[in-house]
Order: sequence, then structure tokens, then C-alpha cells
Amino acid sequence: MKLSILDQAPIPKGSTSTDALQFTKDLAKLGDELGYHRLWMAEHHSATSLSSSAPEVTIAHLAALTNRIRLGTGGVMMMHYSPLKMAEVFKTLSALAPDRIDFGVGRAPGGDHLSIQALAQGRASIPDDQYDKLATTLQLLNDQKTNDPLYNQVIATPHEVKLPEAWLLGSSGNSARQAGKQGVGYSFAQFFNGEMSKEIFDTYRHYFEPSYFMPKPEINVSYAVTVAETKDEAEYLALPIDLSRLFLMRGQMPQTFSPEDAQAYPLTEMDKAILEKNRALHLVGTPKEVSEQLLKEKEEFGFDEVMVNSNQYSFEARLNVYRLLAKELLS
Repeated sequence: MKLSILDQAPIPKGSTSTDALQFTKDLAKLGDELGYHRLWMAEHHSATSLSSSAPEVTIAHLAALTNRIRLGTGGVMMMHYSPLKMAEVFKTLSALAPDRIDFGVGRAPGGDHLSIQALAQGRASIPDDQYDKLATTLQLLNDQKTNDPLYNQVIATPHEVKLPEAWLLGSSGNSARQAGKQGVGYSFAQFFNGEMSKEIFDTYRHYFEPSYFMPKPEINVSYAVTVAETKDEAEYLALPIDLSRLFLMRGQMPQTFSPEDAQAYPLTEMDKAILEKNRALHLVGTPKEVSEQLLKEKEEFGFDEVMVNSNQYSFEARLNVYRLLAKELLS
């Protein structure tokens, strides 16, 4: 099974944005050494707890620090950008790091309504079809005429470069058919809402049409994961991440607590009930326990690759999650 990394460059309490991005560099180098298939950077705006707002810039830097691992965006939030600009950025990245770049896009805003307005420079949001925008971008990437006359008089440069893999992100199944019809990979965010199903993936495969970007259907699934040598230690390390989800449900995004502060946080009975319900979105346990669950779900749902997101408070604990999983699944 392919094993990969989804990084959001989290900023734990007491750390800075610069610290977080420096940690990302070390994570990419470790993933490269351990045999992880790819590392994707997310795109989040106006979030003081996350540093990954410009994933295409970060992966350019990471490509210069690594030798083998694929690097991409999980994903570029395409509502904010012109198809021409997206095509030019990823053709440039592909020319600089041939056969190692992934163009991953999503339809979500990656921020609140204020950041959406700011990214649009205060202009009214244009209700364009995101799937049409993706199709136009793919055509520009492939040096083709588009279905939009606005882009038919321009060329996305650099011209005639080997193209990146292309992926469409989803968390509810709504994008499965379009990912298939447009001939791109389908990336499902299981850690968002836990609604993965075989039917979603069967729909994607049924509608899949081979393309330059993806000759056969490919599905990866992103999980939130915490592993440690013992179950008790894993639970201890996992609580700050569980609290972060609880705060997010309240419209808050504070920096991740330390495990000690998380243990001392006063939980109401309702909080405890929500944490228990949300635990289905966070795989916690020993490396063997979690690896067995991942392999079981791969067989049950029929996907090809696991992407691991692990936003531990301690950077060493984050690295150790990836070391332990690699030892179990890649050795």
C-alpha cells in the first residue's frame, strides 16, 4: 500500500509560524528517507494555528530539499485563482521537478468569508462552476484549446513541459463523478466527516475516463492519525488534536494545546459526548492496531493509498508517528 503525508504546518502553542514551516522541511526529508510516496501541503487562510497558506510555494522549496518523494497540493483552493495562473504555476513546478509534482485542487474556500473577500480584493464573488474551472485549467496545462474563449488566445507557459499528476479533493462524495469524468485522481478526506463509502469510490471508477494526467483511476484517503508505542501514550498524545476539532466546531482555531494542558482542560458532559463521537474521525492506538485498521479499510472500501495527517503538539511526536507507521507498513 502506498503511504503518504498530508501536512497543514500546524503551529502548536508556544511555537511560531516560522517554526512550523521549518518543521515541515524536516518532515519532508524524513518522508523522503522512509519511503513515503508523496507529501501534500494544504491551503488555509487567516488561521493563526496553521502556516500552510501558499502550498505551491512550500512544495517548490521542499522539492529542492528532497530526492524522491512526490510533492503536491492538498489542495489549491481553486475558487480564488485564475485557470491560467494555476496552469502556469504547476507547469513551472513540473519543469523544475519533473515526475515529482501533483496538482491537487479543492472546491472549498480554505478560510472564512472575510478571507474569501480579501483574496478577491473585495470584489463580489463570481459564482463560476468549479468543475468547469478545473477542466479549463487541465486544458491549459496540456497546451490545448479550452472551452472558454477567454483563455483561447493565451498560452500557459512554460510551454511543452511534462505535466503533473492531477487530483480533485472531496469529503462528501459530490466530486467523485467529476473526478472520474475529467480523468484525474480522487482524494477523499475521511478525517473531515468520516463519510467514506464503497459507493462513492465505485461511482468515481465507473465514470473514470483515462487522461494524460491519470491513465487509470487512483484513490487516496486522508486520515487523522496518532500512534505511539502504547495505547495509553497514544491516547495522551491524541487529546490535544481532539480538542482542536472540538474548538473548530465552535468556530475557533486556537493553537494546539500541550498534552498536559489538554488533560487539565475543563470538559463539560456535552464536550465529552462530542469528543467520543468525533473519535471515529481520528485513528488512535499502537502502530500495529492502526496499521491493521488501515489495511482492513483499504480492502473493504477499495482505495489505493493512505495519506496521514498528524498534528501533534510536539514535533518529535509528529515525526515519531510517521516513523512508526513506516516501520509497520513500508518495511
